Amino acid sequence: MIAGNPIANDRSGLRRNEPMSRHTSWRVGGPADLYFEPETLEDLQRFLEELEAGIAVYWVGLGSNLLVRDGGIRGAVIATTGLFNTIERAGEYRVNVGSGVPCTRLARRAVQWGLGPAEFFAGIPGTVGGALTMNAGAFGGETWERVRSVKVLTRAGEVLSRTPDDYVIDYRSVNGPDNEWFIEAEFAFEEGYRASMESLKQMVKERKASQPIGLPSCGSVFRNPPGDHAGRLIEAAGLKGFRRGGAEVSPKHANFIINTGAATAADIEATIEHVRVTVAREADVHLVAEVRIIGELPR
Repeated sequence: MIAGNPIANDRSGLRRNEPMSRHTSWRVGGPADLYFEPETLEDLQRFLEELEAGIAVYWVGLGSNLLVRDGGIRGAVIATTGLFNTIERAGEYRVNVGSGVPCTRLARRAVQWGLGPAEFFAGIPGTVGGALTMNAGAFGGETWERVRSVKVLTRAGEVLSRTPDDYVIDYRSVNGPDNEWFIEAEFAFEEGYRASMESLKQMVKERKASQPIGLPSCGSVFRNPPGDHAGRLIEAAGLKGFRRGGAEVSPKHANFIINTGAATAADIEATIEHVRVTVAREADVHLVAEVRIIGELPR
């Protein structure tokens, strides 16, 4: 527990000891000391100003690509799905998008405006903020290929503008200044691109056919190694359908681990490690997890 924190208990949008199982796509995770849903940017800035300097801060959108351990989070979780959720035209081929916007919504709006290529965003199961954080991609497209600039919020509550030159961007990896969080991005699309709602629908159809959509998971667990696919390697190692407690390697797509209904975060983390060790032994390939694991082990 956080002791001595000056934030008032009656602050709107603030909860204490909030189970993170309510806010992650895996439906697991222990309680966060503080869980805050700001109503406005100013509300969020005041919260950060009042928060003690030593308290860790975590940002959560839709809770995909995130595993919170069963012991919960010692710190403050900021949930942004109700904030930074606007999409606006910034020019003929540019769009300003808030970090709380689901990627699927960005894909649909861009296609409606005849902008692209943007359909690949429909294959990303999180928010724009999460996609920016990890350079998420799908169907051959990657988030930062389209980023012209971003706005970030610092731990001190200051809003800054940055460009891609301020970051080291790689496959499913973005490294930049510490204690800053994305709140908006300007995307630039190609001139003369004919976006198609039919192609977007086809991508969604392919995703539903090949992935366990609708079941509690985080999306893809591991990055694809160079020249190969993590799902193929996991399947070749005989791990489809492998279970540890309530966690299961999906029989439909081996790079997905699903919560069959009673999984703990420990079950899922142990399954991730078993897959990693087995593929290393069988294929001599060391898989790197896409999923972010945070929080404490149970005491």
